[in-house]
Amino acid sequence: MKNKIAILFPGQGSQIVGMGKDLAQNFKTAREVFLLVDEILSHNLSQIMFEGPSDELTKTQNTQPALMAVSIALIKILENEFGKKFNDLCGFSAGHSLGEYSALCASNALSLEDTAKLLQIRSLAMAKCGDKNKGAMAAILGVEIDIAQSIANEASQGEVCQIANDNSVGQVVISGTQNAINRAIEIAKLKGAKRAIALPVSGAFHSDLMIEAQNEMQQALAKIVIKKPQVNIIANVSADIVKDSNDIANLLTKQITGTVRWRESMLKLESCGVEQVIEIGSGKVLCGLATRTVSNFKATSIQNCEDLKTFLNQPTNV
Repeated sequence: MKNKIAILFPGQGSQIVGMGKDLAQNFKTAREVFLLVDEILSHNLSQIMFEGPSDELTKTQNTQPALMAVSIALIKILENEFGKKFNDLCGFSAGHSLGEYSALCASNALSLEDTAKLLQIRSLAMAKCGDKNKGAMAAILGVEIDIAQSIANEASQGEVCQIANDNSVGQVVISGTQNAINRAIEIAKLKGAKRAIALPVSGAFHSDLMIEAQNEMQQALAKIVIKKPQVNIIANVSADIVKDSNDIANLLTKQITGTVRWRESMLKLESCGVEQVIEIGSGKVLCGLATRTVSNFKATSIQNCEDLKTFLNQPTNV
């Protein structure tokens, strides 16, 4: 049964003020996770998560570890409070961008301490690149990936413009210089896109404008012990199962400038026999992306105490 289930972990954009608060109020395990992350970051991140303000939470250096903390708090509650071990709940796991770190932490490939440290380094390095390079991103809706690639190619004109996220059928995000993204938005309209929307981001994430952040992550990952994951992890960059610790480190490094191949990752899960995806953490974005690509997927999200109760009361849960 577990080999028909994949657990998914959200990435940037799924954050919301108040996330994790009811978990902390009701479970000692969640409080311990949030306290540990606060201590590692030397920063009262949990207060920003619970109370805001929103503009603080949406800063990259806060968003990334915060989303991971909520996801891992939920995993630890399931394990410690209800005896539902991660590797008994699912046979596969994947996370969107920073969510890949949550997946690796949940599967015991990375410790919580190392995951929080890595995301602190990652988010600060990405924010620094964003401040320096002033890049931009845009969502292109209603075209296939090959058309989106042609839009990026035509818009580049010698500047950076590339596919950042292949999220689902008909939803692609591009990343690059401000001028190239402006051109791409206009070209997309001519090539039949339903919409082309500039995104409110602080940098050109998952593009070559993040090369300095990638170099920092390579150095950081070289100092970290990565174990073999307890479940099959689908890596963003390869859209395939990754097991070897060196491969994991290399793919996490490449992920900074590479494409998040989420649509292909969902197709990979389908080809492996997965029938149900469970999104654990803030938001339901990944449930929507998964079912848009694989319509037969049964999708569930666990964000809070109410969702936990519903999940645990299902007669079919593992």
